[in-house]
Amino acid sequence: MNFANLLRQHAAALRALLVLTVILGIGYPVFIWLVAQIPGLRDNADGSLIEANGKLVGSSLIGQSFTDADGNPLPRYFQSRPSMAGDGYDPMSTGASNLGPESVVDQPDKLSLLTLVCSRSAAVGTLDGVDGARPFCTGGGVGAVLSVIGPRDTRGNVVHPTKVVSINEPCDTTKVPFLNSYEGVRVECAKAGENYSLGQIVPIRGSAPAEPAVPADAVTASGSGLDPNISVAYADLQVDRVAKARGLNSDLVRAVVAQHTDGRTLGFFGEPRVNVLELNIALDAL
Repeated sequence: MNFANLLRQHAAALRALLVLTVILGIGYPVFIWLVAQIPGLRDNADGSLIEANGKLVGSSLIGQSFTDADGNPLPRYFQSRPSMAGDGYDPMSTGASNLGPESVVDQPDKLSLLTLVCSRSAAVGTLDGVDGARPFCTGGGVGAVLSVIGPRDTRGNVVHPTKVVSINEPCDTTKVPFLNSYEGVRVECAKAGENYSLGQIVPIRGSAPAEPAVPADAVTASGSGLDPNISVAYADLQVDRVAKARGLNSDLVRAVVAQHTDGRTLGFFGEPRVNVLELNIALDAL
């Protein structure tokens, strides 16, 4: 290959680079930006930002906490769904806990999914004046799980328990486990430093109703950790508390909730939902 051909090939490659840069690096982004400015699309393209009294207060697409400086829920506000994104609703740390249904045993540095659900349910029950009991939860708001130690049969089940420990109830937090005895053996609280993994893990359902008063979205975080909505059931649970804190009639608050309730997407996707930020702003404006 002579020098002239080599030069022509490099010149052609350079022209292609410049043309594609103009089309894909400048023209396409500008075109997409112009399309996003069409009325009806602009709000979503700009992040669905919400202002109140001339101040930016958030986005209708990203949830946020309504708590005081110590992290305690503010009674006058509807509370959002729990979040595991960073310190809560952090768009830079969006994600879930990655804990599944088999996460029932607390670790020294990490609570199980079951205990997270139980503790949240108990807290919501106390805040909103309802029964926070759930199946497989203790009255203290942790997972009702036993480690049953003893000889096992061929299927791995303990046949003659010799020791039973409530592994999510450390002795420094309780002296009386949620259950007195299991198959005739006294239940003990967990002692620090002890390893109970050799026992058979047995969750205890308890007497809680199959349909708890506290809805599922009040005790579980979304996959993104940024969900701005709550279920109609969770919103309805909070009406009386918010009305009392604001000195309003419950029927008035319930009517505002109805005004900010969206139905299923396209009429059949998902469930009806309430945007918490928009609802709280509407209540502040009353």
